[in-house]
Amino acid sequence: MTLPAEVREKLAELELELSEGDITQKGYEKKRGKLLAPYIPQIQGVDPSLQIEHRIQTSSQVAPPGSKQNKPRVANSRDERFRSDLHTEAVQAALAKYTERKMPMPSKRRSVLVQSSVEAYTSSASEDEGSLRRQGRIASSSPYQAHPSVEHWFNRVIQGSSTSSSASSTSSHPGGRPHHATNTTSASAATVLADLMAQTQLGQYSLQLTPLHVFRSDLPSGFNHSVFRFICLLKLRCVPVNSRVSSKIQQLLNTLKRPKRPPLREFFVDDFEELLDVQHPDPNQPKPEGGEMRPLNGEPLGVVTNWPPSLLASLQRWGTTQPKSPCLTALDNAGKPVYTLTYGKLWTRSQKLSYTLLNKLSTRNEPLLRPGDRVALVFPNNDPVMFMVAFYGCLLAELVPVPIEVPLTRKDAGSQQVGFLLGSCGVTLALTTDACQKGLPKAQTGEVVTFKGWPRLLWFVTDGKHVAKPPRDWHPPIRDASNEIAYIEYKTSKEGSTMGITVSHSAMLAHCHALTQACGYTEGEIITNVLDFKRDAGLWHGVLTSVMNRMHVISIPYSLMKVNPLSWIQKVHTYKARVAVVKSRDMHWSLLAQRDQRDISLSSLRMLIVADGANPWSISSCDAFLNVFQARGLRPEVICPCASSSEAMTVAIRRPPEMGVPPPGKAVLSMSGLSYGVIRVDTEEKLSVLTVQDVGQVMPGALVCVIRVEGTPYLCRMDEVGEICMSFSSTGISYFGLPGMTKNVFETIPVTSSGAPISDRPFTRTSLLGFIGPDNLVFVVGKMDGLMVVSGRRHNADDVVATALAVEPMKFVYRGRIAVFSVSVLHDERIVVVAEQRPDASEEDSFQWMSRVLQAIDSIHQVGVYCLALVPANTLPKAPLGGIHISETKQRFLEGALHPCNVLMCPHTCVTNLPKPRQKQPGTGESCVFGNLGAGKRIAQACGRDVSQLEDNDQFLYMQDVLQWRAQATPDHPLFLLLNAKGTVANTASCVQLHKRAERVAIALMERGRLNAGDHVALVYPPGIDLIATFYGCLYAGCVPVTVRPPHPQNLTTTLPTVKMIVEVSKSVCILTTQAIMKLLKSKEAAAAVDIKTWPLILDTDDLPRKRIPQIYKPPTPEMLAYLDFSVSTTGILAGVKMSHAATSALCRSIKLQCELYPSRQIAICLDPYCGLGFALWCLCSVYSGHQSILVPPLELETNPSLWLSAVSQYKVRVTFCSYSVMEMCTKGLGSQTEALRLRNVNLSCVRTCMVVAEERPRITLTQSFSKIFKDLGLSSRAVSTTFGCRVNVAICLQVKYILKNGTHGPDPTTVYLDMRALRHDRVRLVERGSPHSLPLMESGKILPGVKVIIANTETKGPLGDSHLGEIWVSSPHNATGYYTVYGEEALHADHFSTRLSFGDTQTVWARTGYLGFLRRTELTDASGERHDALYVVGSLDETLELRGMRMRYHPIDIETSVIRSHKSIAECAVFTWTNLLVVVVELEGSEQEALDLVALVTNVVLEEHYLIVGVVVVVDPGVIPINSRGEKQRMHLRDGFLADQLDPIYVAYNM
Repeated sequence: MTLPAEVREKLAELELELSEGDITQKGYEKKRGKLLAPYIPQIQGVDPSLQIEHRIQTSSQVAPPGSKQNKPRVANSRDERFRSDLHTEAVQAALAKYTERKMPMPSKRRSVLVQSSVEAYTSSASEDEGSLRRQGRIASSSPYQAHPSVEHWFNRVIQGSSTSSSASSTSSHPGGRPHHATNTTSASAATVLADLMAQTQLGQYSLQLTPLHVFRSDLPSGFNHSVFRFICLLKLRCVPVNSRVSSKIQQLLNTLKRPKRPPLREFFVDDFEELLDVQHPDPNQPKPEGGEMRPLNGEPLGVVTNWPPSLLASLQRWGTTQPKSPCLTALDNAGKPVYTLTYGKLWTRSQKLSYTLLNKLSTRNEPLLRPGDRVALVFPNNDPVMFMVAFYGCLLAELVPVPIEVPLTRKDAGSQQVGFLLGSCGVTLALTTDACQKGLPKAQTGEVVTFKGWPRLLWFVTDGKHVAKPPRDWHPPIRDASNEIAYIEYKTSKEGSTMGITVSHSAMLAHCHALTQACGYTEGEIITNVLDFKRDAGLWHGVLTSVMNRMHVISIPYSLMKVNPLSWIQKVHTYKARVAVVKSRDMHWSLLAQRDQRDISLSSLRMLIVADGANPWSISSCDAFLNVFQARGLRPEVICPCASSSEAMTVAIRRPPEMGVPPPGKAVLSMSGLSYGVIRVDTEEKLSVLTVQDVGQVMPGALVCVIRVEGTPYLCRMDEVGEICMSFSSTGISYFGLPGMTKNVFETIPVTSSGAPISDRPFTRTSLLGFIGPDNLVFVVGKMDGLMVVSGRRHNADDVVATALAVEPMKFVYRGRIAVFSVSVLHDERIVVVAEQRPDASEEDSFQWMSRVLQAIDSIHQVGVYCLALVPANTLPKAPLGGIHISETKQRFLEGALHPCNVLMCPHTCVTNLPKPRQKQPGTGESCVFGNLGAGKRIAQACGRDVSQLEDNDQFLYMQDVLQWRAQATPDHPLFLLLNAKGTVANTASCVQLHKRAERVAIALMERGRLNAGDHVALVYPPGIDLIATFYGCLYAGCVPVTVRPPHPQNLTTTLPTVKMIVEVSKSVCILTTQAIMKLLKSKEAAAAVDIKTWPLILDTDDLPRKRIPQIYKPPTPEMLAYLDFSVSTTGILAGVKMSHAATSALCRSIKLQCELYPSRQIAICLDPYCGLGFALWCLCSVYSGHQSILVPPLELETNPSLWLSAVSQYKVRVTFCSYSVMEMCTKGLGSQTEALRLRNVNLSCVRTCMVVAEERPRITLTQSFSKIFKDLGLSSRAVSTTFGCRVNVAICLQVKYILKNGTHGPDPTTVYLDMRALRHDRVRLVERGSPHSLPLMESGKILPGVKVIIANTETKGPLGDSHLGEIWVSSPHNATGYYTVYGEEALHADHFSTRLSFGDTQTVWARTGYLGFLRRTELTDASGERHDALYVVGSLDETLELRGMRMRYHPIDIETSVIRSHKSIAECAVFTWTNLLVVVVELEGSEQEALDLVALVTNVVLEEHYLIVGVVVVVDPGVIPINSRGEKQRMHLRDGFLADQLDPIYVAYNM
């Protein structure tokens, strides 16, 4: 049974909506069910739509490979660590206030969708399988069949629909059908493009315009893609109104229009002299009002009569007097005790190791280690016994242990920084276990590899068989605790650098003493330790203080906790432990698993030490844990949060109840107040609050105060939050090898408001942010590491995590895998949130969750999130014992190596400190200019040599007369030599040969074509001598030639309409071409692209009869039209300019004088011969000047990149011309082949001048790299220079190296450095090279003879001074006489060729070039001894972006240069604006995984360097940005293609 057509159509629309993300999966299934219900047999009594839904669900419930259906989903449950009912309620209330807005969803190519969702399931699938490349869209789908949504995508692909990101070919036209595979060639260019052809009207002509670009997969298999980038495309004027992109941009604009918080005052002014950071505090912000705090003393440290003089003395005492007493019990992954270390064993094994280290390790009979040397301890987290032996063995040997994590791979997160620490500590030996050593990665020699950034280490295994028994008379020295370094504990800073904190023997002893007193430890107590025993509280309680008090430690490894989260509670119950040391994470994990356990009792615990009590959100875990386990013997007063830091060690701890301390406290604080550093108990807005618990009292014997976070360490007021500082003999003493940082952190002297020091004792900064509350209880609200200061307000990373988690993300992201950090962009911190996305979360659901998170954070914290990124599961770098490695995540984000699968940037919301645009200078009128002159500044005008005074014998007015004269005077003189791809001569022409060929063409035009004088003739030829001969044949016959690039035979669909358009717009009545091209123009393939019946008369010139023309046509006046020059500008405008006979000969004469061209000279030309200066050099100059031109068609470089340079070398050419695209091909294609070229005797030392023909700002980077690469082949660093021409005058500047009379060279092209910020305001300010915001600019060449240039104001049309940027106006005999036609823009360009200044010299008639630039008189002199005036071209006026309230002018190339620099995978970039939004298109040269990395980097760099907010970032494939034959980007084509949904982007991000 077949479905009716309308149902099929509705189903197709539904499919499209689902793929676009405009409908959820559930909604899709429901609507699909209703549509199909009438056509499916019903099961009795069951609603048909339900049947279908049920069937779909059943088919989609296939377990993904590798998933375990029966495994309890631990991560899916609520993360109680960040749980607060009050906070969750606050978030939900905040979200309820927001009306549901339709934000534009990012567009993603389906291959990226498939890749990101499939990778999570099929980790074994290779990257190539995971990404559907356009060359093979119908990839093998077998690995993915298990995933239902993937199946859906593959079905769409197999049906043959276009995989355009935001619209398929069916969506562009309502009622369109997908292309089916039954079509002859579904992927052929013609078929795909036929649907996309757009109609446009041009005067009375109606013709078909091609879409913007044909993509690689749509091209014929043999087509050369690089060639394609040269093809000049027509401007697509008509953008479909219903385009998906346009509607999404409208959505974005609507979203940005919503009322926002009043922006902060702009706090820096973009001035030319300096960048001022001026803070404008909010006058209404809360300020601290309490009195100055007084330093707080802990209770006195008790005097114990038998207290040992050092920790080693304690070890010796227990090892000899209580050898059987248990010290440490290690457990395996099943929770069974594997070994119990007694104090006797610890003592003897430590002695053995210390003896071995000092006496048995040697190099060249010298002991390897001496007392005081540092030794790395590399022990796994499940082997505390070996670690403890090694630690005490090092202490007995007077060596300094440096415990670090086991490096598992060469690329562990943070591993390189650990290596840097080991290197700075001078570590040469690493101690490890036998099992661990076997598991380390090995080199081919069998030795442990040297990890990246690590010093070369000797690895020593400390197992029993490797250590020697000391002789009876050997005893380790047991000294009293001194200030010598005992051990070094590593710490990772906020930025990711690893520092070593040195702890002395006396500090270690004092800390054990203080902990013993604070916790009431007694001999023989049993303690369970879940923490890492190598550092922090796990080391202090489980390895040091335990030995001091002969306690028995039950060590629970992290690997056991992952398998059995209840293990620590079971051990407390089994061993009747009195103390447990845990983190809030361990309490949370045990809550998830406790339902299975009934017979557990925690009544033995007198102290449950929560080591991360300094995290304000630990209160949630403590409360939840107490609620559940109070019924199992846990007493509320047992929970003892503590606060500590690596530098100060334990700062405060809540005392056990038997010590008679005040009851614990809680504070409910306003988050808004905290962001200003002020403590306010929240009254008005009860929802945005932070509830914190105290961390007890200060450590015994310690002196604590709270100081200001920034600047001078003033004491805080009583109601002010600051950094807690501590002065005590138990703190660390320094950062190893970092004296500057040590002084700042370990030797702080707090002062009162009057500046007096509060004590002569130095204080140590703890990096804990908090305050002292009632009853002298310490409260901590955050850490310096998690502090983010945005616009002067403080926010804590943990608070933001809690808010994100309160948006119920269970379906979308993993709760425990969220990282929050800040990055510095544009003089302020910006908040970034990164979370791991679940593989089963749909694009739309994830996007909705992301937008809700943004709204929640905005409401609760009054701060915008700059970037929210979701990455695939298990891709964030992990810390050694679980959790996310924040600094490594941040590093990956900044480097573009995070590879997110979803990203949402919100720069419009966050960035409120853009510098103010300067007011437009009122002084641009007459009075201002004359005022400048009075101040010694000159009007910006310059001119080339005066042609009228130069003696020049051959001042012919008509080019046809010159050729006829040369054919008579020097008939055999060679004029042209054409090379083919092999470098051999394909064709030549002497004066008489060219004359005779031209005669034959003229006869054909008159006899076969019956053309009249003045008729227009299109010349459609490949680059060669035929083109030149037919050009002169037209002049001989009195016709007006129009040179046209022939269509590409393998890409007619795109290139033929261009030919057709030029032929029609130029009103050509005849086409001259070759037989091959003539066949092509009339072929069936051509008929599919254009209407071939409307071609004018086509004549082929391959076999013309040998006839002489009776008389060469003589124009009645030199002002008559000689030829038409058609070209597409970079803004996409097709414009033909009229060149008169007088202008043509004046142009040739000017070039001849500038380049010193004589019949004896040879020049090499590698340019396209169809328009501009390329045409003039190829077709006109040789005939006029008589020199020989070696012609190298640029397309031949596709097959032989060295062709041009080899020809230059072979013919020893002194002057050569090329385009930027040719230079780029040589740089990229020959960069690594210079040695091979040298062996082939390519020598470029003959080149005096290599000129780049361009209508743009000189590409200084490309010219410099070209000179550098080919320097080895003898190319002079001074040889490369640039030219400048435009539509109104094709040759304004040419820089030629000539020899002065004194034998020296003429002036080199000068380079200046401009302040980019001044340039935005049309001001020219020179700065030093390397200055911030400096822009290098090379002069565009020396002004040609007879040419006058002035810089004029674009608005007032008055002359400007030297220091201003303005439009370049030109007056010259070889100016074009006007536009023949300008497609679509006639009115705008009426005054381009004949305009006058509004004041000053109002008589001269100027032509407006449409380019912005400035003039500068250099210190150099030219041939006449005059100072040289340099013209600098900045950019096209039509392409400038007037942004920031239309008061600042930006040049696209500057933004593009910054963007290309931001990531190695960006191959090319183009920018344009649409509805005041800046759109950045980047070509990704790399894996599609990297596409989303580019969004943040592009946004960052444009903000930092240009103070602009990017509206849309589009990531496309290489080759999508269209480039014309001159190598210039066609940005307007790109814009139209983007809006018409024809770019097939990999990803489109709409920045909020």
